[in-house]
Amino acid sequence: MFLLIFCGVGAQQKESTPFTNPMMWADVPDMSIVRTSNDFYLISTTMHLMPGAPVMKSKDLVHWEIASYVFDKLTDTPSYDLNGGTVYGRGQWASSIRYHNGKYYVLFSPNDKPFRAYIYSTTDPSKDKWQLVTRTQHFHDASLFFDDDGRVYVFSGTGSLRELKSDLSDVKPDGVNMTIFKRDSEETGLLEGSQVIKHNGKYYLLMISWPNGKPRRQVCYRGDNITGPYEKKVILQDNFAGFPYCGQGCITDDTNGNWYGLIFQDRNGVGRVPLLMPVRWVDGWPMLGDENGKVPLNWATPLKPYDSGKRIVESDDFSDKKLKINWQWNHNPVDAAWSLTERKGFLRLKTSRVVDNLFAAPNSITQRMEGPKCSGVVSLDVSKMKDGDVAGFSAFNGDAGVLSVVMGGNKKYLTMAGNSVSLENSTKAIKGVKVDEKARIELTRKVIYLRIDGDFNLNKDLATFYYSYDNKNWQPIGTEYKMIFDYRRMFMGSKFAIFNYATKALGGYVDVDFFNYNRIQ
Repeated sequence: MFLLIFCGVGAQQKESTPFTNPMMWADVPDMSIVRTSNDFYLISTTMHLMPGAPVMKSKDLVHWEIASYVFDKLTDTPSYDLNGGTVYGRGQWASSIRYHNGKYYVLFSPNDKPFRAYIYSTTDPSKDKWQLVTRTQHFHDASLFFDDDGRVYVFSGTGSLRELKSDLSDVKPDGVNMTIFKRDSEETGLLEGSQVIKHNGKYYLLMISWPNGKPRRQVCYRGDNITGPYEKKVILQDNFAGFPYCGQGCITDDTNGNWYGLIFQDRNGVGRVPLLMPVRWVDGWPMLGDENGKVPLNWATPLKPYDSGKRIVESDDFSDKKLKINWQWNHNPVDAAWSLTERKGFLRLKTSRVVDNLFAAPNSITQRMEGPKCSGVVSLDVSKMKDGDVAGFSAFNGDAGVLSVVMGGNKKYLTMAGNSVSLENSTKAIKGVKVDEKARIELTRKVIYLRIDGDFNLNKDLATFYYSYDNKNWQPIGTEYKMIFDYRRMFMGSKFAIFNYATKALGGYVDVDFFNYNRIQ
């Protein structure tokens, strides 16, 4: 166990201050949390984005920054490289993070072939690289659990319990392998999103539930023994702030014995956002929300506020020797086709493969979009593009609003269009892309500034598009674009994406001077 010490300009510790839910208005689903002393570590899902399995850290449960990623790339199939298919909506799914005997552990199972799970470990998520411990059998939405007697288990699926060997190398052949409960007549579909704690000698399994004719909700299964029997209770059922149901997440305590819940809520185009709420222990059940069982809109920061000044989405002028930790590539990057050193202070994106659409393009680089409103600006030097090259800036998802600089012969054009991808259900291979161009103008400068504004307020989910030649005078282009969350395709919230790809021949590149970001309250 260790204590992280923050220091330097920007770190602030103030008296208790209020915050407004969601405490992160961005796509941070499938949360699992662990606490060591006063430090909280939270892991989330980013599927086809690389590096993956982001681990965030906080001291007050309100202010979060990215500490590390569990892995740089996944290489199970060529589809992770956008070769022979894609892994949109697949890759790393719901994970669990645990601390045991001086090490942190993460377990996750990619939702694609080969169906196997990964277990990684590190001694410090903020400083040390995560190391692969083993590959073992696939566990859907799994929760790793170290019991007090030294035995190790995995809860997964709908009530599945499996014991692992003590060294985590594989399942224990003669260990526990059973279903601890079955779905009752009130439920439909899977109960999933397992997260497990042990409190006062009892085992608590938190899961999401789809009851017949009712909204999604959070339930808890409780047992005196790890193998059961288990009884069930609904611990949260709330539509919050006009958006739909809340469900799936985790609970944690602090050093004073207070308990808190982090549960996500589907918020359409921005994705699945985390909500922070109190946990009230009532008759031995961890009831989520305020005294009325509702998610609080405004609440005092539950612990002494600590703001390091770092955020999960940040601007970048590309002047460092490495990318800021906030960036993720769409699928595995082609490392030879991007550089921070070939032109100092710029991110160079080279074409590396001839493709015919944005969704098949390697080396699109992304950050989350955030609510309630946000704005992103990129500066592109497009002077070295080749005939057939397409570069630009997107509100990226299965339905993407796209600003594209298109090189046609010796001329460049700026277009605004909607791009909607169709994916084969089982392989996620791209079947086609519907392009709906709304505007096209000829460009006469080698440097262009592109801006996308996002509005994720209730019933909005709109992206608007602008361009400028001086980063001061902005001209709207095209139309508003409705951003959509679609679990059948990408299964994540909209992202800012900077891209460059070739449709005819290789050899071109663009230089990105900066990405400037502003979240608007």
